[in-house]
Amino acid sequence: MNDQAEMLRRIVDQKKTDRQDGGSGEPAPKQARVITITSGKGGVGKTNVTVNLALALSRMGLRVVILDVDFGLANIDVLFGIVPKYTMLDLIHDEKNIFEVLTDGPDNIKFLSGGSGVEELIRLDRKQLRKFVGNIALLDKLFDVILIDTGAGLSQNVMSFIMAADEVLLVTTPEPTSITDAYALVKMVSRRDKKKRIQILVNKAENVREAEEIATKLSVVSEKFLSLKLLKVGYILYDDTVTKCVKMQKPFSLVNPKCQAARNIHEIAERLFANKAPDGSMGAKGFISKLLSFFGA
Repeated sequence: MNDQAEMLRRIVDQKKTDRQDGGSGEPAPKQARVITITSGKGGVGKTNVTVNLALALSRMGLRVVILDVDFGLANIDVLFGIVPKYTMLDLIHDEKNIFEVLTDGPDNIKFLSGGSGVEELIRLDRKQLRKFVGNIALLDKLFDVILIDTGAGLSQNVMSFIMAADEVLLVTTPEPTSITDAYALVKMVSRRDKKKRIQILVNKAENVREAEEIATKLSVVSEKFLSLKLLKVGYILYDDTVTKCVKMQKPFSLVNPKCQAARNIHEIAERLFANKAPDGSMGAKGFISKLLSFFGA
């Protein structure tokens, strides 16, 4: 309850500031940075990356929320070892607001399980949609970063989340099938938007050389044949700690902040935010509006 009151206070304070600025010199409204985290296939550790990246960003002083939109296989709560009281369905149908449906995670992180609620969006009438968009738009004022954990693969739903976000973090591994599927995903994105910012993260690499070779290969081939330039954001070397922590239902960077994987994810978080957000970034409101247009809502 205190948490909700604090969120409300921040919004009120922000609105006061906006009113005081006024005039033509009024600054643009604050926008969160929306990053979709995805993969060409399952089993590459995408959700583990999402959870631990959120923790690393939070430790950098950023306010982070995770939207888990992996249809039918939502795993953010599993990795946190937390059972959420509400999901996106409650936001859509049960008169709950965004403050009430967000679940508290460790290190001040919040998360929202989407699940089947995302599919419900196409059934909403105009009034319900306006209310939903208004709720999601509040995330711009509450958070600095919104991480979207999608399902794996190349389905239309996954592609919609990828294309609606300001930027994409594409997770792959050294396995040939993972690399092939990652390239297939990049190919689909390139057909829609050759300027989309896609950042490559190589997970479970045996060593730095292997990780660099895979990232470079994907980048070179994508630029040559698809005219889409990929950014290399880093790698996470294979670490037994990760497997042990998944079984414990705890993020590896919480259990052992000094393990190899935790050090790597911290470097990735710093590299992500060393670069400014892409030009024309739309924040939470722009993201959800664009997403709904893809869904035909």
